[in-house]
Amino acid sequence: MTAVCVFCASSQQIDPSFLQLAADVGERIGRGGHSLVSGGGRVSMMGAVAAAARAHGAHTLGVIPQHLVGWEVADVDADELVVVETMRERKAVMDAHAEAFLVLPGGIGTLEEFFEVWTASSLGMHPKPVIVLDPAGFYAPLWDFLHSLVGSGFVRQTALDALHQCSDIAEAFAIIASVQPVSETLSEQLGEQLNEQLGKPLGQPDRRADS
Repeated sequence: MTAVCVFCASSQQIDPSFLQLAADVGERIGRGGHSLVSGGGRVSMMGAVAAAARAHGAHTLGVIPQHLVGWEVADVDADELVVVETMRERKAVMDAHAEAFLVLPGGIGTLEEFFEVWTASSLGMHPKPVIVLDPAGFYAPLWDFLHSLVGSGFVRQTALDALHQCSDIAEAFAIIASVQPVSETLSEQLGEQLNEQLGKPLGQPDRRADS
């Protein structure tokens, strides 16, 4: 079982096809015996992936800042819902619980999360795969821009090569299925480092948002 952290849209103004993609991903997470780590919202793609994952037996962990509880409508049905103070703390808790990162179409929040874990991966700061699932070519303009940055010397080709760019769900989940679990010792070390950065125990106690 792999803990899959999914980054995706929370906008409710997007084409329904993206919601179907999120639901299909959630189903695959559940059917594959994996667990979901999400941003803790229950709307748009974020909500669709979580609901589908739970419907197919996956354990779901949502992490959401208090400021966004009302705005993104907290996923109170999550098996675990951790309410944190800041966006940085949200990302840190999600990262610490994840064994693989799966990026779906999204806006500036998704892009910010994606670039942070990708940068860390390209620098050898974590071994977790960063997978971009893009069946409809949503990110094509981004790839063109990034390739231009490689050509002009601003981005290393090895950094781009560190990404897994997938056009179908089966391809993405083949990578997820090959993930080796993080050792308990390493997990404890990462948790201790994060606790020091945050100044409090990781995710303890969990605070559930009011529905």
